[in-house]
Amino acid sequence: MTRDIIDINDFIILVEEAKVNEATLDSCSFEESLIAVAFYGSGNVDLKVKYGNKQKDFNHTKGLALSFFADDKVEFIHTVSSAKPLECLVIATSIKALDKLPNQEGELFGDMLGELVNPSDHYVEGPHFIMTPEMQAIVDGLFNIKYEGKTKMMFFRSQITTLLSHFFGQLASLKTEKINPQERSKLNWAKDILLENIDNPPSLSELSKQIGLNTFKLKKDFKAYFGVPVFKYLQNERLTLAHKLIRNQDATVQEAAWHVGYDSLSSFSNAFAKKFGYRPSQIK
Repeated sequence: MTRDIIDINDFIILVEEAKVNEATLDSCSFEESLIAVAFYGSGNVDLKVKYGNKQKDFNHTKGLALSFFADDKVEFIHTVSSAKPLECLVIATSIKALDKLPNQEGELFGDMLGELVNPSDHYVEGPHFIMTPEMQAIVDGLFNIKYEGKTKMMFFRSQITTLLSHFFGQLASLKTEKINPQERSKLNWAKDILLENIDNPPSLSELSKQIGLNTFKLKKDFKAYFGVPVFKYLQNERLTLAHKLIRNQDATVQEAAWHVGYDSLSSFSNAFAKKFGYRPSQIK
């Protein structure tokens, strides 16, 4: 497990990554009261937030953007396993530092995360949602930076600013969305079904029947909630998984294509190049 803390422009950046062979609990807490946004990469780890005699559970963390206030009485516990590695990026600031943030960023926190600026408990949960593909790409990129030294820090700083911009932009648009919690649960279920059957996914009508939403509602609400149509989301996840398999040398290009459901190597290579800007054979 690795845990790095980086200070950037009065933001505290916590980068957590863990890959294990056996199920392991990863616990962390903050030494001071902070307002934060956590962004989860691959892994879909389980998260428990404990404070006092209260507990909040999250079982769908892959791609999650979660805002919150937490003081030193709050414990965050991730359940990490071989099938669910941890990739978590936390951007945090103290309430007293809000006025010092550059470019009126402190005002954004106050306007859009007011319940966190004036907390009523040790832990206060703010808005959370599934990241857009653009946000997910930034998070994935931050866990796979190829630069070193000052260039790496310059890139990291720019991407953190971009990620926060996307977060507040998406938050603003979601405030006008009207997807109720029950439908959000069904959409998360649909996402999990796709990921569990990534090499042989159900048809749209089959998926609709499984989760109990009609096809029109599934298509409309899935795009509104996740930012892309159902099978565009599936394609993004297929290619991201294939990239990881090839990069980690867990599979050849052909094996990775088969693993994520591509029968044609040329179709896989073309789709891969369109998403990443280079062909799978060019990964080193």
